[in-house]
Amino acid sequence: MVNGATILLTGACGYIGSHTWVALAQAGFAVVGVDNFTNSSPGVLPRLQRLTGQTPVFEQVDVCSAADLGAVFSRHRIDAVVHFAALKAVGESTSQPLAYYANNLGGLLTTCRVMQAHGCRRLVFSSSATVYGAPEHLPIPEDAPLSATNPYGQTKLMGETLLRDLAQADPDWRTATLRYFNPVGAHESGLIGEEPRGTPNNLMPYVAQVAAGQRPFLQVFGDDYPTPDGTGVRDYLHVMDLAEGHVAALRWLLAGGDALTLNLGTGQGHSVLEVVSAYSQASGREIPLRMAPRRPGDVAACWADASQAFKALGWQAGRGLAQMCDDSWRWSRSSAGFNEGIQRAA
Repeated sequence: MVNGATILLTGACGYIGSHTWVALAQAGFAVVGVDNFTNSSPGVLPRLQRLTGQTPVFEQVDVCSAADLGAVFSRHRIDAVVHFAALKAVGESTSQPLAYYANNLGGLLTTCRVMQAHGCRRLVFSSSATVYGAPEHLPIPEDAPLSATNPYGQTKLMGETLLRDLAQADPDWRTATLRYFNPVGAHESGLIGEEPRGTPNNLMPYVAQVAAGQRPFLQVFGDDYPTPDGTGVRDYLHVMDLAEGHVAALRWLLAGGDALTLNLGTGQGHSVLEVVSAYSQASGREIPLRMAPRRPGDVAACWADASQAFKALGWQAGRGLAQMCDDSWRWSRSSAGFNEGIQRAA
């Protein structure tokens, strides 16, 4: 069942979804992609065609619509689903909680109902390290206490609960819940990468825009944390390592493996200043900084114990911080959205 299986990819044109599409195609899976372009652009489709050598099988669908999603299942024989479709900005989730609960939980619930109606019971769920809240111990293992501190994190935690209850009620269901840490970087080709709308919510795309001259400086929130250089430490994971983790989880499920919940991370933390230094070296450009007070809710340090992913799936991250920055900068230079900024900075 593994070889030649057809995978439905929700949120397929987003940052992680598009990279996973490439990894799935390279692994020999057939992919059917759906997206409503809330957090993505149809411009990624021709780039996916260049990368995979195949015309993408894609339908513009909102996963909250059971009728539209059911029609996709009627047109294609789907063996498993990788579910990325979700709103993902922590700050926005605090100001728009109803939108996050409706989309993230409603979309997952609808997807599972449609899957069940069509006899498909293999699902890889995109969860997040936000379900751990403020960690009590480092590195963070999968059995650490769970305590989401914002609506986005709550939707991931509630999604995990939904899937666990579903599997308990119907043992035919097999799910892989992947809690990943801080995805960064881009495909090494420079053809696809992260395309934030408006002000980036994450560190590396913001640093990229400063390096490209699109923003005058990087504001660093907190330089007095109990970390080696005083700035926050996070587990940054190359997006292609993350994509390959989803492929490994799919292989596990399709080969008859039991449900599992795993961290995906490097198992190593890097501070804000370490990331800035590495990005400055990759880009050959100075990254101006301004220090600011800590933000409420930010933790000093957070990184994964990813040993269980290696034990269960044979997966481990293989790309280091230098490659994350190199690939991010390559994407920044090749992306039309950055060209003018780079010319101003030159």
